[in-house]
Amino acid sequence: MSLVGKKFPSISVDAMNEMGDTFKLNVLEEAKKNNKKVLLFWYPKDFTFVCPTEIHSFQEALSKFEDRNTMVIGASCDTPEVHFAWLNTPKNNGGIEGVTYPLLADTNRNLSNALGILDITGESYDENGEHYLLEGSNVTYRATYLIDEEGKIFHESVNDMPLGRNVNEFLRLIDAYTHVQEKGEVCPANWEEGKEAMLATREAVATYLRN
Repeated sequence: MSLVGKKFPSISVDAMNEMGDTFKLNVLEEAKKNNKKVLLFWYPKDFTFVCPTEIHSFQEALSKFEDRNTMVIGASCDTPEVHFAWLNTPKNNGGIEGVTYPLLADTNRNLSNALGILDITGESYDENGEHYLLEGSNVTYRATYLIDEEGKIFHESVNDMPLGRNVNEFLRLIDAYTHVQEKGEVCPANWEEGKEAMLATREAVATYLRN
């Protein structure tokens, strides 16, 4: 079920920064307290393959997000200690050394479960052991959330494990949402900053389509 238009869940999660500090982070509170948008991206596992390419890509674009009053937060179900070990692994050895934004460590899966983004394909009951067995990896898909200054989700997307994200598309979406907030116009297909937007009226769309 889509969470777009709803408040982001108010759940505090352990997080790790590049200094090795572990702290509690509540994404909803961060957005509201700092009056900033938040980009939260989930990846399946530390020390894997597609994941570091995305993590470094978000780092490389970090100043562009900051220019748009947007915080970047990464997240997986790994522990803070594993995050820190990966943060101390050089880039040329597959690590994420140099990444400065926080990484959530949702080890108890409270937040990822609330978002419904865990790879759980089913469950079965073991009558002999009298317990349930999960099917699937129970790690997160590549889910991305854009959250506004009031804590409302205005974009969500979920990629399967092998599919890396396009960081520039999230910059475009933030630009579009900010334009809507500031101008009261809507943004048509393929809109980018500097292009024409329109009012949400029949006359305006007719004029736009004629151009």
